[in-house]
Amino acid sequence: MLYPLTFETIFKDKIWGGQKIKTVLGKDFSPLPNCGETWEISGVAGNISVVAEGPLKGKSLQELLEQYKEELVGKHVYERFGNEFPLLVKFIDANDDLSIQVHPDDKLAKERHNSFGKTEMWYILEADQGATLNSGFNREVTKEEYVKAVADNTLMDILNIEKVEAGDVFFLPAGRVHYIGKGILLAEIQQTSDITYRIYDFDRTDDKGQKRELHTELAVDAINYQHYDHYKTQYDQQPNHSVNAVTSDYFVTNVLNFDQEVLHDYTHLDSFVILVCVGGSLTVETGEGYRIPLKMGQCALLPASTKQVTLVPDGDMTVLESYVP
Repeated sequence: MLYPLTFETIFKDKIWGGQKIKTVLGKDFSPLPNCGETWEISGVAGNISVVAEGPLKGKSLQELLEQYKEELVGKHVYERFGNEFPLLVKFIDANDDLSIQVHPDDKLAKERHNSFGKTEMWYILEADQGATLNSGFNREVTKEEYVKAVADNTLMDILNIEKVEAGDVFFLPAGRVHYIGKGILLAEIQQTSDITYRIYDFDRTDDKGQKRELHTELAVDAINYQHYDHYKTQYDQQPNHSVNAVTSDYFVTNVLNFDQEVLHDYTHLDSFVILVCVGGSLTVETGEGYRIPLKMGQCALLPASTKQVTLVPDGDMTVLESYVP
């Protein structure tokens, strides 16, 4: 029988990684000196999540999907994605600026890589004073202007830079140029894809003196050059309410900020639900008697067959609730 699932953390060594995965999120079992990312729920080939607790401990997400199908993910989700889990959840610790990059959309990713594209969102858990990130351009830019800016090393002049603080949300559809700046710890929810076109990496070298590969030509046709008035997602943080932050074709994400017990009913959904704890701690309880404790930096996957859960906060808690619409 299915129940709310937690998974073993997958740790990723990154040239720009730091210590906050250990010190802030409490994942002090990380084997890496500079952990830049953890993958918490993943169906990406070569990085498939494995169940951490309960009767299904040791089973991979892929095995569960093949065995339980729509009972795990929902009828319409299984019809749409088959035995491919559609979302990937990460935590990212930027101890230095990440590369300036872009991700292709579904059409381009299918043509070039036989993969899904990558639309994603960020929720800022913590940001050092003055920390910034890039989302999109600061004015209308033509393809020709962009190519010239890359060649002239003036790309930074046309990027939209945003100051950030804890609780900020950014939605990044495929095609949007972006980078995460130094001093930011965030949660990322995205399509299941590992396709990234690196445009500029600040001339960094690794421990062997090698620069990382760039994909400047591949990026040109993947970019959406349109300028937008607002890049930061506007949402009302209301205590003891579920507030919608992102609605897209690939995922819906609500922000739950509660200090009192709440019953969540998912009878109307035909999808799994992912809970990502981004502040405080809580216990997820089901009618069948399962109790899953979660603290900041931990996630749970509620199967589509789980129709009701009670969230019991330990003081204040903030949780991202995501599902496939």
